[in-house]
Amino acid sequence: MAHSPLPFAANLAKESGALLTEYFHRQSLSSELKSDHSLITEADLAADRLIRKAIRKEYPKDGILSEEEGTVYVDGYTNTWVIDPLDGTTNFSLGLHYWGVSIARLQEGYPEIAAVYFPLVDELYVAQQNQGAFLNGKPLQIKNPKVNTPNSFFACCSRTYKHYEVNIPYKTRSLGSAIYHLCAVAKSAAIIAFEATPKLWDLAGGWLIVQEAGGSIQAFEGKKPFPAQPGFDYAKKPIPTLATATLDLMNLGQEKLTPL
Repeated sequence: MAHSPLPFAANLAKESGALLTEYFHRQSLSSELKSDHSLITEADLAADRLIRKAIRKEYPKDGILSEEEGTVYVDGYTNTWVIDPLDGTTNFSLGLHYWGVSIARLQEGYPEIAAVYFPLVDELYVAQQNQGAFLNGKPLQIKNPKVNTPNSFFACCSRTYKHYEVNIPYKTRSLGSAIYHLCAVAKSAAIIAFEATPKLWDLAGGWLIVQEAGGSIQAFEGKKPFPAQPGFDYAKKPIPTLATATLDLMNLGQEKLTPL
């Protein structure tokens, strides 16, 4: 298909965000723990169904890899959509505002487009390979960070300090959403972001957004996540990931984060 799938993905992310917002404001919400002890709610599943249905209708020849259904990267597709229908489920279930939808499309295993939407803060991030990244329609270009002040922002997941010794010389914040942490680097809020145990769907959208905004992002340990590997079940593979405003900060982060 000749036209870019990015507008479709952006509209779908916003539509999914509207659905999730309806669930967010309900008085009660059914939820349970998955086998990996992460939380899942009926809202995750409803958003996942909406997204997969729309993709299958618009792009029937594409593959789909979703956190909630079908976590194996299937061979035989030129393009595969990678979906996280609700990143920040714990925040969502507690009434906190930092949660969102991530929809990315991989071409030959590499992120081609990304649309990430955080409804309650009304932030829509989009990116296309070699075409830049945008926040609510405005171009994102990471600013030169203030590296000599302790007030700079280091975003990390709550599991970071369980698995790593951390000597990052900046203020630590955990906002409860892997994708939001990556987007915080892209919009020049955080200068370093680290996720200790993210999965492919936590990374696919944010990875491209950081790159296209001019930042640096790398797998912290082990093999790079892209190209995605056919036949592999990505539910079984956490991919520790470091995103930074500059390459110098990438080197700093690699020096100051030590596996326990």
